[in-house]
Amino acid sequence: MRYRKPRETGSALPLSGACRGMIITPPGHVLLRDPVNNMQSIDYKSCWNARATSTAQALMAVDGSRDERTAQLTGAYSASQLRAALQLQAGDRVFELGCGAARIGRELAPEVGLWHGLDIAENMLAAARDRLRDQANTALDALTRSRLDPLADASMDKGYCIAVFIHMDKEDMVLYLRDVARVLRPGGLFYFDAWNLAHPVGWRRFDFEVNQAAQQPPGQRKDVARNQFCTPQEVELYVRAAGLEPVLTLTDSPWVQAVARKPDGSSDAALRAALGAAAAQIQYPALWTSLFDCILDAEFRGEPPHSALAALRHCALDDPLARMFRAWIHGAWTQRAADWGAPPDELEQGVNA
Repeated sequence: MRYRKPRETGSALPLSGACRGMIITPPGHVLLRDPVNNMQSIDYKSCWNARATSTAQALMAVDGSRDERTAQLTGAYSASQLRAALQLQAGDRVFELGCGAARIGRELAPEVGLWHGLDIAENMLAAARDRLRDQANTALDALTRSRLDPLADASMDKGYCIAVFIHMDKEDMVLYLRDVARVLRPGGLFYFDAWNLAHPVGWRRFDFEVNQAAQQPPGQRKDVARNQFCTPQEVELYVRAAGLEPVLTLTDSPWVQAVARKPDGSSDAALRAALGAAAAQIQYPALWTSLFDCILDAEFRGEPPHSALAALRHCALDDPLARMFRAWIHGAWTQRAADWGAPPDELEQGVNA
């Protein structure tokens, strides 16, 4: 995912500094290298519109999904986390900040009263509209600044933002969180994540960005879409400063995962207990972290992710996390077939299980 305010400058930069140097993407999350290396744009809106001229391009830009099947698997995995994190109910009015091609919205919309997707890029919204064409209870709006302008005060029950704040300056993140507090009804919930600088694998991912910055020509401005990182304490500070209250913070993965609540004067003890009980359904498990680390290792060496494939052989064929990674690796391997050869048959068999 990706989301930032429009860049107010005339300089032209590559599409994604976050993506420079790597093509591997953690499933359901952010590209580590932009496959469109030389495209330039003068602002963020133009940048992401240029990368989403078709639904297929939009899905690739959002999380590296190289086909609809992979997008549905990654979307279903994120949706399963959100059901538990937001305690979703059938009548909920839910918004997504940085909805992209409705990777997640397609999975959640049938289960809620209203799903409202917001994104900076009109072309992303066109892809979302295409994927949501059979869902009548959806709305889509383009954003123009670090505000949720299309949403009225206290109009939404719940909201979420997955792998989007990681591409924002901290100022924009706080501005959006402030507006989240405005649009949520009292007692409403908001889920989001950020790269976890305090986790060893999160730090390793940050170190990649540092090394990329060291290779930039002197005086060149850092890329507007580069990955940004937070500590857990930082995330909770931003939440409270925005007028929300953190009710769950999970930190045992390369991601800080947070659920925030808009105070309504009542006790949140029951909610905290329910979220604590559901934490295993929300947090990224050790297997996710291990597979992602294996993919990083392979990418640094420029080799196929053999160690990730070996780990997946120990997983049940119908395990949702394993199926998602198999599908994603199959797509990445196919893209590099000229160098790596054909993808192993076991990947396709695992996806279709």
